[in-house]
Parts: sequence; structure tokens; C-alpha cells
Amino acid sequence: MASPQSNKLESFFATCAPGIEPLLQKELTELRFAKVERQVGGVYFEGRPSEARRANLWLRTAVRVLMRVARFRAETDTNLYDGAKAVDWRRFLTANGNLVVDAHTNMSALDHTRFIEQRVKDAVVDQFREHGGERPSVERAGADLGIYAHLYKDRCTLLVDTSGDALHKRGWRRNQGIAPLAENLAAALVLSSNWDRRSPFLDPFCGSGTVVIEAALIAGGIAPGLFRPEYGFGFERWPDHDARAWRRECEIARNTIKLPRKLRIIGSDSSPARIGDARDNQAGAVLDELIVFQHADALEFAPRKGWNGWIVSNMPYGERIGHARALLDLYRNFGALLRERCSGFRVALVSGDERQAE
Repeated sequence: MASPQSNKLESFFATCAPGIEPLLQKELTELRFAKVERQVGGVYFEGRPSEARRANLWLRTAVRVLMRVARFRAETDTNLYDGAKAVDWRRFLTANGNLVVDAHTNMSALDHTRFIEQRVKDAVVDQFREHGGERPSVERAGADLGIYAHLYKDRCTLLVDTSGDALHKRGWRRNQGIAPLAENLAAALVLSSNWDRRSPFLDPFCGSGTVVIEAALIAGGIAPGLFRPEYGFGFERWPDHDARAWRRECEIARNTIKLPRKLRIIGSDSSPARIGDARDNQAGAVLDELIVFQHADALEFAPRKGWNGWIVSNMPYGERIGHARALLDLYRNFGALLRERCSGFRVALVSGDERQAE
């Protein structure tokens, strides 16, 4: 079996939230991965095993990057066990490490996910035991290795999780705030707005600052994976992980950062507490010079005429506003304000309720 550091092309699948597939496909294409193909729930691509590093470092809209390690027929539990045991799991795990198996099955004879998880785990553990006596343990939270088993029409695909924690956990967030938008979805909102990364970027409902911080990372060409703590990705726990190459790759990414000094990125919110959260998060992302956060009521929003910038925001959807009637009034009044004061601006808003957005 080839080492994770070999030049053999591997099959990967980057997962994402529903509807985000086109944005993720564009990201992977621009990163020049091979054979990029949009699928339901994510995007397939190919690359050397070491390129798991690059995908995790740079992808903004993905949830996880999975690497396929086997595909085989699994009509019986014996087929499943033998197929899983044929994988050289020592590529990804040490004998004193721990693992978790997550199974999904559809239109297959093996239709009990817990049983599938158990049999795959048995195969991994037995392989280690036969090679030296020691065996890895099972740990559902914070496991060294995540294994995904997907059965469809009696065909099993086994994948390993190269990401560890979900990729929306960038590492820059110091304060969660109330009902924040996940970082990867905030990045998707910014990218889907087609912002030119030069015009002013305004978020009048900024909350804890997620959307404007992700916009600043995009504008500065800052890799979102740079904020992860040490051993923050799954591939960093692989026995053959090349730590020196990884440090070099991160350093190269840091050296490509170019913050646009004249760019205006402004986040405002009616809650002083949320502005405090946003400023703390801004410091975590080391973006003190690029973003301005200010306490302001969105219904008094009056951007400078002639800016012709982008207004991009995750609109309130109940957690902070409360009564549905008050929320509907807010939407109507803010819409009227945009029509009155924001001629020439481009607007991209996301709402949790289609009726409110109409």
C-alpha cells in the first residue's frame, strides 16, 4: 500500500452544506485540483495524498475533506469485514491511537448502521492486534482518525477524514455570540455575492462579525486554515505526516497575504455586546487594521453616496429580535431603507424564512 506521502493520485470528496456545491466546485477548480466533479453533498476531486494539506488549508466553503481508501462489494458482514481489513490502516493510525466509525447505508442488505460501524471497527482493531498485539481504542469525541463507511446498493466505500474538526472551526473565533452563521456559510455568502474585493463591504447586522471577518480573509488572500491550533487537522495525526512540509506550506501561505489597505469593510450592529464580540473575534483573526466595527441601528443605515459598494448580511431570524411581527416589520422597513438610500449598491442577504425575505 502506498505511503500517504507518495505521488499516487487519491480520490477525495469535500463535503459541504446543501446548495453550496457550485461554490465549492469553483474553489477546487481555482486551486487546480484534478478531475473536479460536483456531486450531491459535495465535490469529488483527485490529488496526491499530501494535497489533503492544501485542501484543508485553503477551502473556505467545505465542511470536511475525506479521502477514499477502498471500494468493494459488501453484501454480507463477512464481505464488509474482509474489505475493511484489506486496507492498511497503519497509514493513518498508531496502535495506541483511537478511532471513530460513522456509517450510512441505503438500498443495501446491510441496513443497520451501528452493526456496520462495529464490523469496520473490528476489522481495524484485529489488523493492529495481528501485527503487534496492541490495538487502537474507540473514541467518539476527538478521535485521532475518523472513518466513514457508505453503503449503497451493496457497494461499500470507505473514507478517512483528513480534516479532524469540521472546517468551519477556523480557530480565530473568541466569542460565539447569539445564533452566529457558521464560518464556511459566511464565506459562501460573501463568495455568492460576487463581491469584487475592492469596493466597500458593509454588514448592517454584523452580530459577532463572522461575515465581515470572512470577507476580510477573502480580500486579503488569507488561507482560513492558518488559524487552526497545532495538530488541528486530522492528517497531522497520520504516522507519516510530513510536519516540516506542512510548516513550509503554511509559511508560504502567510507570505502570500496582502491586506488591501484602502479597502473599507464595515460591520455594524444595534447591540453593544455583539460589537464587543465582533472586535474580540477581529483580534483573533489579526484583522485590526482592515475592519471597522461600530454600534449602530440598521434602520438608521446610511452609507455614503457614491460608494457603490456591497451590502452583505445574515439577516436576523428570531433568536435576537423575538416576536415574528417585529421581525417582519424590521424586514419591511430595512427593505424600504435600501430602496431609498442605497442606489448603486449591490445587496446580498440571507434569511432563515423565505416569507420574510419577499
